[in-house]
Amino acid sequence: MDELSNYMVIDGNVLNLDKYFAVYKTPVANDELDIVLRSVRDRGLPEGGRDVTKLFFRRESLKGSASCLVEKFGAGSIDKTTPGCFASDLFMYVSLTVVLGIVMSRFAMSIIFDWFMSAKLAKPPKSKLQINSSAASSGTTLGSGKNQSSLATVVSNANIHELHTVLLVTCYSEGESSLRTTIESLAATEYPDNKKLLFIICDGIITGSGNDRSTPEICSSLMELDTAFDTDPTPQSYIAVAAGSKQHNRAKVYAGYFRWKNRRVPTVLVVKCGNEEEHEKPKAGNRGKRDSQLILMNFFSRVTYNDRMTPLDYELFRKIQHLMHVTPDKFEIVLMVDADTKVYPSSLRLLMNCMCNDPLIMGLCGETKIANKRQSWVTAIQVFEYYISHHLGKGFESVFGGVTCLPGCFCMYRLKARKGDDWVPIITKPEIVQEYSQNIVETLHQKNLLLLGEDRFLTTLMLRNFPNRKMMFMPQAICKTVVPDEFNVLLSQRRRWINSTIHNLLELVLVRNLCGTFCFSMQFVIFMELIGTVVLPVAMILTVVLIVNLSVIPITNLVQAAPLILLVFVLTMPAILILLTTRKLIYVAWMMVYLLALPVWNFILPLYAYWHFDDFSWGETRKVAGEAKGEAHGNADGVFESSRVPLKRWDEYEKARVRQVKRVERAERQRAQGSPYLRGTPSLYTDGGDAKSVMSPGELGPQQYPFDYNGRQAMTPPLAGNSPRPSMMMMGGGGGSPMGTPQRSTSFHQPHHPMNSWGPGSPNMRPHMPMTSGPISGPGQGYPGSPLMRPGPGPGPMNSPSMRPNQALDVPLSPPMGPQGPPVSPGGMRRNRSFGAGPPT
Repeated sequence: MDELSNYMVIDGNVLNLDKYFAVYKTPVANDELDIVLRSVRDRGLPEGGRDVTKLFFRRESLKGSASCLVEKFGAGSIDKTTPGCFASDLFMYVSLTVVLGIVMSRFAMSIIFDWFMSAKLAKPPKSKLQINSSAASSGTTLGSGKNQSSLATVVSNANIHELHTVLLVTCYSEGESSLRTTIESLAATEYPDNKKLLFIICDGIITGSGNDRSTPEICSSLMELDTAFDTDPTPQSYIAVAAGSKQHNRAKVYAGYFRWKNRRVPTVLVVKCGNEEEHEKPKAGNRGKRDSQLILMNFFSRVTYNDRMTPLDYELFRKIQHLMHVTPDKFEIVLMVDADTKVYPSSLRLLMNCMCNDPLIMGLCGETKIANKRQSWVTAIQVFEYYISHHLGKGFESVFGGVTCLPGCFCMYRLKARKGDDWVPIITKPEIVQEYSQNIVETLHQKNLLLLGEDRFLTTLMLRNFPNRKMMFMPQAICKTVVPDEFNVLLSQRRRWINSTIHNLLELVLVRNLCGTFCFSMQFVIFMELIGTVVLPVAMILTVVLIVNLSVIPITNLVQAAPLILLVFVLTMPAILILLTTRKLIYVAWMMVYLLALPVWNFILPLYAYWHFDDFSWGETRKVAGEAKGEAHGNADGVFESSRVPLKRWDEYEKARVRQVKRVERAERQRAQGSPYLRGTPSLYTDGGDAKSVMSPGELGPQQYPFDYNGRQAMTPPLAGNSPRPSMMMMGGGGGSPMGTPQRSTSFHQPHHPMNSWGPGSPNMRPHMPMTSGPISGPGQGYPGSPLMRPGPGPGPMNSPSMRPNQALDVPLSPPMGPQGPPVSPGGMRRNRSFGAGPPT
């Protein structure tokens, strides 16, 4: 080995410098080449053979000497690749092939989805198109008696795809301008007003920074409150997502309508106001966005399964049934929107077309664009990032039906799906609701999932529970949102997003039954996305090193050119995608702005997120007036007492309410006949067959203690000489307007029937039933609850075999009797309200 000490390697050529050192035994003064050769020999390996390629090619003064040395002292060339070089080359080529394959596949699949699949999903359902065209060609008119029955069938079938939909808007500290824009955009969507329900939830008594009113006050001022209910409803208890005493929370439910131009959309406003202990504290009732979503999810899950309800659930049931003229189990879809999002008019219709065209779709989202793109450099660098994440990322995932994140600002889920003659709960599935409502969050992994990225975690739960169903992206459905315009706010937002992304991908990579096999599977794609997210800062550093090296060392072979080819392809591919999809050249300019900000996206933001891996606050994203640093809605305080939130079935609430109504009416009759009756006290009289003299608090439904079924103080008895209150059915309760607005009626005297107020021949009527317990027999009202008695996740309230609904009116054909007691009128009506159009015939 000693005789090889004078051997060196330059660019694969082996040099034997024995002759050189034999001639020049002593160093040559001021000779740079001689100094380099001797330093390499003296510092090299004992056995010699050191590679000096980089040393010679990095110095301009030595580049010319390299060819001269090879010509004079060349001994041969390297003929065999060393194991280390072979392993390095193998890893590089395999990784290059895999990365290029994934990149090209994502590019090709996103093009295929945009050109073919998305347009097919967005088309109106075929059956509706055929029905409309056949009706138009036949020339049928509404007044033609000959074709009246066939036209009724056409109209009924045409409404098959207009599913009842909940439009959920979660609010926190937004101002009036943002709230009005969002709600008006939802009201203006191209969808029937009687098929959609605005469901607004205010997360506590919050006053946003710069606002002069609290968020609940702003929301309630935008509504036209229904006169059938109080303007200041009684808070109702429910079990919140929190620890300690905060697990008990209360909320007020406002019912009414939102008017926009000629539209009148039924609206329910839920204001979380906190329990008694936190009533005077700042941010009373605040429990977070996940708790707001779970109010809706728990409610519809309990309605679907006829499970025990909280007082808040029962209050929601009554008021939704009153506004919509159908029981809440008729709803099948929920659209979730943030309070700073503007939805395009056609978006809801396009999303509903997707749901109707493919029954396997359980969730989907539209494209989110930026409303304030030119406000600052911070908003400018986000424009292309939003575009590429939707059209490249979600477009590729939609081909396989596995979009891994439906953004909470604009997404749609199925509440339940039809399966044969039965229903399957989707987002209301108990396993999903239970896991999503975890309130004991201790580990770092759980906190990142549930406290920072609840929207992404909900998508993860859906994919994990229904791997054979689809999560899709619909590019034609568009919304606009306001993004952070300051860098510190962007840091807070992306810290939450990046950390939650990593932990959700860790959950998804463990789901084995996603589509595909091995490298050609969604599981492998998710794994590669996880690796790519984690190594973003390192990738950015290596990219800079690559660019610097290429500027110094010329490319002489394919190995050196491979990283450059990959870099150029990755950077230019989005420009090609823009030209093939949107065909808007302005996005190429936004892409250049994005590329200039790559150090921010791939180095500063990920590094900041990793450094704050244990920070679970929302930071600067949502500012609240007077909020102290470190305050959080999930902080434990005290001990939760479960007895403070009663859980009863719907029929139990209704029985208690009916008993209370009968007591109050008996008190009215006693007062009308001259009996003493204390003003402002509840009735203590019992039913004819009731052994109890006083109703215990446990039997009372919500708002039934010293209140009537509207939540007001106990009603005063009528003046002497007034006639007893006639039943709603006898007053013609079905004569209301289609949207539930009461119409005027003529007053008349209705005598009391002590035994059977339904008259002779009513086989199912119990004796001693007051007249006020009759159903409202008008369009869409009917008996509000007997169909709920069907157990399990079946057809639900309006689909029981014994309660076959009328297709045109969505009402039961008759009010049957059942174990839940006699039929009752929908709760919450004012006592002195008139219904109908006149006396019975």
